[in-house]
Amino acid sequence: MRERGSTTPTSSTGRAASLTAKATSFTAKATVRCAIYTRKSSEEGLEQEFNSLDAQRESAEAFIASQKHAGWTCLREKYDDGGFSGGNVDRPGLQKLMADIEAGKVDCVVVYKVDRLSRSLMDFARLMEVFDRKGVSFVSVTQQFNTTHSMGRLTLNILLSFAQFEREIISERTRDKIAAARKKGRWGGGRPLLGYDMDTSPAGTRLVVNASEAKVVNRIFKTYLETESLSETLDRLDAEGVKKKAWTAKDGTRHGGQPFDKSALHGFLTNVTFTGKVSYKGDIYDGLHEAIVDEETFRRAGELLKANRCHEGRSPRNKHGALLKGLVRCTSCGCAMGHHFAISRGRRYRYYVCIHAQKRGWRACPGPSLPAEELESFVVDRMREVCGDESLLQQSVLRAQEQLREDLDAANDERDGVARDLTQARQALSKATTQGDNAGAGEHRETVRELERRQRQLEATIGAMEDQVIDPDELAGAMEAFDPLWASLTVEERERLVRLMVREVAYDAQNESLSVAFLDGVAGYSRSRTCTTAS
Repeated sequence: MRERGSTTPTSSTGRAASLTAKATSFTAKATVRCAIYTRKSSEEGLEQEFNSLDAQRESAEAFIASQKHAGWTCLREKYDDGGFSGGNVDRPGLQKLMADIEAGKVDCVVVYKVDRLSRSLMDFARLMEVFDRKGVSFVSVTQQFNTTHSMGRLTLNILLSFAQFEREIISERTRDKIAAARKKGRWGGGRPLLGYDMDTSPAGTRLVVNASEAKVVNRIFKTYLETESLSETLDRLDAEGVKKKAWTAKDGTRHGGQPFDKSALHGFLTNVTFTGKVSYKGDIYDGLHEAIVDEETFRRAGELLKANRCHEGRSPRNKHGALLKGLVRCTSCGCAMGHHFAISRGRRYRYYVCIHAQKRGWRACPGPSLPAEELESFVVDRMREVCGDESLLQQSVLRAQEQLREDLDAANDERDGVARDLTQARQALSKATTQGDNAGAGEHRETVRELERRQRQLEATIGAMEDQVIDPDELAGAMEAFDPLWASLTVEERERLVRLMVREVAYDAQNESLSVAFLDGVAGYSRSRTCTTAS
């Protein structure tokens, strides 16, 4: 196929004039099925009757029409991505295009400019591998080259390298601009926040206190300080009908207004924006907006959250080597005992403290604390005794590993379900984008982002769980020499081993006794002894 009337043939050594004149070669095909791909990074202006995507498509259609003599024909299917970055390939229009290429429905891909397809050299290289494998050519309307020759590939890579460089420069400038704005106390943008309205002006967007919502914000903080529990606070908020901030987007779509959950409530109670400040990469700056919550109330809520170990619904990392973190229970009041420490004369003293006594006062429980080293040594001694019985050890480890694998299977099933939902959401987004349904596309895009976030969380969780699987035979063999093994383990490995064997450690302050309950299989094996509590 000759392009734009070129009659100069390509010799065995290749000629520069031929390379620049040809877009691709389809001499063996009577009809060249051309797919037009368009992309725009932002959603701004997409609601217009004739937008950037339409302009790109019009130029591509005109170019294809000029090649009609060579058998070029434009496919009716639209492959548009409005509001998607070219820095990755997670775009519904592009995914749809690649699926049709794999199905053999496309012979040539036409774009307005190279960076419309991708701004990443690595991603583009992968796309070109698929193009080559399926015999699909690639044409840019404004930057003409032949992808079937080395010179054309070199030109393409040079252009793409500059596109990637431009994207990285823009990203750096954007990050610098955000950092400078935060340091000056300007709000960084994002979803509207309960208690504030957004005032948009040429100087930028700033937060303005919403008087009625501000009362709700203070009531949420007051309720949490009264109940000292996220669950009880959620129950009260649900009973009162308190929900997240609701707002209307520019296209008229309603967003927000959902009930709080534990994760959202924790983020709400730890948001420094309510104190008139802004946060950026761990640093706090004085904001330009008015505070709703006073510093003392915010501080008390934060301390209570830490005491309750509520870190966005996840257990915090074991920074201080608490071997029995989350396993110790006070039988006097039925409450858990948390790990704490105090420093005196340069020495650190660790304790396991009854949470009920800590929250309600030391008179609320007869045995508020216990020395950590003494308690942990007692539990390790009981583990050493268990390890002397090979059958009990084997049962304990097998049961623990069985439970871990059940949890791993459940996590894998959820990951598969999320993957299916993500595929459906991307298809729905592609359909809404193709039909010009901007409101629907916005909702589906938000769903895609949420599912992608959950998918990443599950991948991390599954990876961590897979790392915990221990071969029972290897562990049983190592336990024949418990003391040398224990001495060689790191803090994290010791904590992991304890959780493979111990279900609960109970402390009876009235009788001054301790007991250890092991996992199923060795549940009947327990030991108790008299101990001295620490004040």
